[in-house]
Amino acid sequence: MSANRCMLLFSRVQHRICAISVPKKNALVDSRCGNFGSTTLLKDPWSGPVTSRRGVYSNSSSRSPDTSLFVPLDIKSDVAGDCAVGAELTQPLDRSELLKMLNKFYKRNEIQKIAADQGLDARLFHQAFISFRKYVLEISTLSADLHIILNDICCGAGHIDDLYPYFMRHAKQIFPMLDCMEDLRKISDLRVPANWYPEARAIQRKVIFHAGPTNSGKTHHAIQRYLAAKSGVYCGPLKLLAHEIFEKSNTAGVPCDLVTGEERTFVDAEKRQAEHVACTIEMCSVTTPYEVAVIDEIQMIRDISRGWAWTRALLGLCAEEIHVCGEPAAINFVTELMYTTGEEVEVRNYKRLTPCSILDHAVESLDNLRPGDCIVCFSKNDIYSISRQIEIRGLECAVIYGSLPPGTKLSQAKKFNDPEDPCKILVATDAIGMGLNLSIKRIIFNSLVKPNINEKGEKELDTISTSQALQIAGRAGRFSSIFKEGEVTTMHRDDLPILKEILSRTVHAIEIAGLHPTAEQIEMFAYHLPDATLSNLIDIFVSLSQVDGMYFVCNIDDFKFLADMIQHIPLNLRSRYVFCTAPINKKQPFVCTSFLKFARQFSRDEPLTFDWVCRLVSWPLVPPKNIKDLVHLEAVHDVLDLYLWLSYRFMDMFPDANHVREIQQELDSIIQLGVRNITRLIRATETSATPGTDPLSNQRRPGPSPVSPRKFRGAPKAHDSGVEAGQLDKSLGSRLVQEGLLTPDLLRQLQKEWSKEHRQEEVGVKLVAETLNNKLKGRKKK
Repeated sequence: MSANRCMLLFSRVQHRICAISVPKKNALVDSRCGNFGSTTLLKDPWSGPVTSRRGVYSNSSSRSPDTSLFVPLDIKSDVAGDCAVGAELTQPLDRSELLKMLNKFYKRNEIQKIAADQGLDARLFHQAFISFRKYVLEISTLSADLHIILNDICCGAGHIDDLYPYFMRHAKQIFPMLDCMEDLRKISDLRVPANWYPEARAIQRKVIFHAGPTNSGKTHHAIQRYLAAKSGVYCGPLKLLAHEIFEKSNTAGVPCDLVTGEERTFVDAEKRQAEHVACTIEMCSVTTPYEVAVIDEIQMIRDISRGWAWTRALLGLCAEEIHVCGEPAAINFVTELMYTTGEEVEVRNYKRLTPCSILDHAVESLDNLRPGDCIVCFSKNDIYSISRQIEIRGLECAVIYGSLPPGTKLSQAKKFNDPEDPCKILVATDAIGMGLNLSIKRIIFNSLVKPNINEKGEKELDTISTSQALQIAGRAGRFSSIFKEGEVTTMHRDDLPILKEILSRTVHAIEIAGLHPTAEQIEMFAYHLPDATLSNLIDIFVSLSQVDGMYFVCNIDDFKFLADMIQHIPLNLRSRYVFCTAPINKKQPFVCTSFLKFARQFSRDEPLTFDWVCRLVSWPLVPPKNIKDLVHLEAVHDVLDLYLWLSYRFMDMFPDANHVREIQQELDSIIQLGVRNITRLIRATETSATPGTDPLSNQRRPGPSPVSPRKFRGAPKAHDSGVEAGQLDKSLGSRLVQEGLLTPDLLRQLQKEWSKEHRQEEVGVKLVAETLNNKLKGRKKK
């Protein structure tokens, strides 16, 4: 090597070493006081404390991030231009000596303490050291400055602590968030969300809270003010509610547009926007000025998944008057929330317009049903089972549950409400709790246990809350129906005292409101962490997010589920974010696979045409022959909804929204036909089910397990089908107990009830006998 080249290489190495500012062993402690992290690039939009009734919000936070979310990156050597300069200037390194030196470095408590001050807790320190050791021992060519330092330490010319700057440089390469933690904290600071909406803060809004129970007329009064205003926006929780206000407004001679995630309907032929709009709450504009805004069902501001939409509307709508409708339990919270914006709240209380009483006796048998009854279930299988039993008794029933298309729900509601229609019984889930006007005389709770998602995103079975029970019970005896008084009871006798106790409680006051990271915030995160996945960005955002006691970050499991599903598909961050906010039912495999195909086709920059969609869903479709077919048609309807939802975000890539909407309407009619004949579909499903399977799901049953009386209630009671006491074989009862299909207490209860029943139709006897025999045969085959 020439002398000139040696001098050039030495000066380059010296420049690198000076740039890193390698501390000597006596200077190591002083590095704790150094400024760690990059210069702040973002202006803090929340400078200065904001006084609240809950205290002072501070911009500083001592909250430590969840470092288990920090995923180390793989790094490669960046010294291609230096070749083997370090080895040329010194000598090759001995791997065994290096290993001893590195392990000694790892065990130094002083090093770990200083690293902790720089954001490397024990977990990250260990991961960073493992990566650093692997890098030093296995990489073919080390950077010259690191090679020289390692050689000096091996030769006794340096101290083990001299490795620290190089270790930290490596740690920041594999954990880039360490170098921009302050910026990330500022981006994820959610403590003063009122400041996110400068247009709303620029005006002094008048907030009016219409508080009252279900069927008290609170929303009606707010809508009257909305119709009288020069301009207005209605924000509702459901498409059905938005559609109802849309029709009511236009019928009253007030031109109104409809905006939902999947639909834009303009009353003007040239598609000019009307002064009034009815929308689902996620779709409301926080930049358009209105005279009056109505926010319905404000108590949903604490919903763990959707609460952020109510928070955004309440804080961000640019309207002179904000009319809020909901439960009295939200009054104090809304008042306190508006205190942070400097706006006062006027409260108007309403009482229920018609009486509603809790009966002193349970229904106990489907034979005791009366016109105007609504049986509320919390599972589809219970709906199928009960509707089948009602048909056996020669009665017609309407069926409503959450996954049905809106058109089908309205069709079933119309059938039930029609005085001329022989259908007088309704079997429904809590989907009737809001959004449908139904002529119900008596609400009958088939069960008081409902699957819920807890704060951790875990599914659990729990007794319904007082708020849920009141919302459902309040559907009985509505003011506009033919029944001027409502009644509430249970199907099972021992549930009735529980229901009375639930309804007697005071509804828990609302204390927190939901928040959700915006696309802009995630984009800023991605700027600092370009190699992190979207799911990981969201996790880190939530981990670092700072909220005061009035707010919480909404559950983002569904968002992360979709983000992980399409992570391998090449999409830009904004498109990926929009796809992941799509409202889909992740429990439906066909919907999930279709979502994946949508994203893949989109990533190829190939438009999703009408013909492509028809091939995807196998259009045209035929009426369902069994329950499995009906469930599939519901999933196809959801897929078409997804197409329409995306078409309003990516119009050029989803160009055939009108054609898709047309076949969706045809599909809705097909589903309506299937639901009208649902008992026939159930019979077909039971006939086609193989032995040892659940006839409603066509899946093999699990092995025998102890069944509690509450869990067993989902199945039909034997006396509901007319089995007399003399027809029960004692040995059969014993076998059912042994198989875990009955408990001894429940068996004694059934025997006692059977003895009081009269002879029923022969078909009922055959049904129960066949059901029990099929269960036993299935057990034997297993």
